[in-house]
Amino acid sequence: MANQQDIEKMRSAQTILNELFFLLDKAEKQFKSARNWGFIDIFGGGFIVDMIKHYKLGSVSETMNRIQTLLEHLQSIIKEISIPTDYRMNTGTFSTFADIFFDDIFTDVYMQSKIMSSLNQVRELRTKLEQVQSLLAKIAG
Repeated sequence: MANQQDIEKMRSAQTILNELFFLLDKAEKQFKSARNWGFIDIFGGGFIVDMIKHYKLGSVSETMNRIQTLLEHLQSIIKEISIPTDYRMNTGTFSTFADIFFDDIFTDVYMQSKIMSSLNQVRELRTKLEQVQSLLAKIAG
């Protein structure tokens, strides 16, 4: 039987998990939108499309920073379970600069691969957090 402190930890962890799932849904939608603009860019989008794509990536960056903060908080609450806590976007400032400045097929494809990699990381994180949630449910009993 779990004591009161353990029950409170479980509730706090579940609250954070619920917010994380919401943010992961949001991040996935944002990455999909950036990915779609990336496809347009590859097939001749130009400067305006680059700007829209990078605006979308800026929005998802804020979401990913919030996810990162919540993961670290969740790990501090439930130290008994290993939680992946390093989920930063795979796009850097040089990549952004090169994509806009050079605006050629090579930088467009490179940025698209970074977007796809980040989208896959979001999906993998969701799976890992679903496992954590399941484990917490078993512990709570």
